[in-house]
Amino acid sequence: MNSPQLSLSRRLRKSPFETRSHVGATRASVYNHVVLPTVYESLEADYWHLREHVQIWDVACQVQVEVRGPDALKFVEFLTPRDVSKCVPGQCIYAPLLDEHAGVVNDPIILCLSADRYWLSISDSDVLLWAKGLAVGGGFDVEVHDPDVFPLSLQGPQSETLLSRLIAEPVEDIRFFRFIHSRIADIDLVVARTGWSGQGGFELYLSEAAEGERLWDIIVEAGADLNLRSGCPNLIDRIETGLLSHGNDVTLANNPIESGLNRFFKMGKDADYLGKQALEKIVAEGTSQQFVRLVFPGDPIANPREYYPLSVSGSAEPGTVTSVIYSPRLGHNVGLGYVPTSATAVGTTVTLSLPHGSVSGNIADKNWHTEPTQ
Repeated sequence: MNSPQLSLSRRLRKSPFETRSHVGATRASVYNHVVLPTVYESLEADYWHLREHVQIWDVACQVQVEVRGPDALKFVEFLTPRDVSKCVPGQCIYAPLLDEHAGVVNDPIILCLSADRYWLSISDSDVLLWAKGLAVGGGFDVEVHDPDVFPLSLQGPQSETLLSRLIAEPVEDIRFFRFIHSRIADIDLVVARTGWSGQGGFELYLSEAAEGERLWDIIVEAGADLNLRSGCPNLIDRIETGLLSHGNDVTLANNPIESGLNRFFKMGKDADYLGKQALEKIVAEGTSQQFVRLVFPGDPIANPREYYPLSVSGSAEPGTVTSVIYSPRLGHNVGLGYVPTSATAVGTTVTLSLPHGSVSGNIADKNWHTEPTQ
C-alpha cells in the first residue's frame, strides 16, 4: 500500500531544522503536530549507523510546556506521583503525568530551570491545554505556556566527541539526566545528557528558532569526520532498549503500575497529586495485566498499526503486543506488550495472532533472555 504524502500547512508546527532534517528522509510521521522523520536510508541501516557512529536528530516534536510562577513546584507536583521536590536546577527527571483515574496522560522529561520555572518536554499527547485547565481550575499561581523551544539531539557512541568540539564546557562533566546552559558559536542552548535512544547522547534545546539552520550546519561541519548523518528515533533501537512510546505502549487507558512506570517513583509522597486516590486503590487491589518483553523467532514481524492479540500459556485471559520488530543484532523479533499478571514469568509461552497466521514465542527478561534464572 502506498502511503500518501503529507500536506504541510500552518496547522502543523514548523521545526526550525526541517529544511535540513527532511532532506534524505524516506518516511515520516506526525508527532505533537510536528513532522518527525522516521527512516532515512532504511530502518536497519539507520539502526547500525546509530549504534556505531553519531546522528543528528530533529526532535522539535518534543514540545515544551513551561510552568512558571510562585506555585510552579506545587503545580508540577500535582501532575505526577513522582516526588519533584528534590529536583534541583540543572536536573531532569522522567515522570508520568496522571489523570483523575490514574491513567497516563503523558510521560515527559521534566527540566528544573529554577525553583519557580520548569519545562515539561512532552511525548505525543496534547498536554498544554490540559495543564492550563488544571492550573486555572485549581487556583495555582502559575503561568502555563508554550515557550517555543526546539530540541535537537545528538545520539550515538561518538556524540560526546562531537559535542566536545562545539561547547566550551567539559562534556564529561555533564551527568546523566543533568543539563547546563551553554553556547555553540553565539547561539544560546540548554544542553542535557538525555535522549530517546539506547546509545547515549545529548539534547540541545534551542530558543531562537531563526538560528535553527545555522546551528544544524555548524554541527554537521564539526562531525564530518565522525560519519555524522541525519537520523531519527529508531524503532529497532527503541524496542531493544525497552523505551515505551506513549500512544503505542502506554495510553490514557493504562496506569503506571501495569505499564512498569512505577519504577520511576515511590508511592506515598507527601504532596497531593491528581489521581492519587485512584492510584492508591490500584496498588492495593493489584493490576490485571503487566508490561513485559517478548521474543518471537522466525520471519520479521511488522510493527502493528493496531494491537496484535496474544494468547498466554496458563491463562484464559488474552494479552496484547503493542510494539514488535525484527532485531538484526539478536537474530529474532523483539516485542513489548501486556500479559495477565498471573502469567508474567520469564519463559512463559505466548502465541501471537497475525493477519495471516500465528507465531509462538516467549516472555523475556530485560536482556531478552527467555530462559528462567535459577
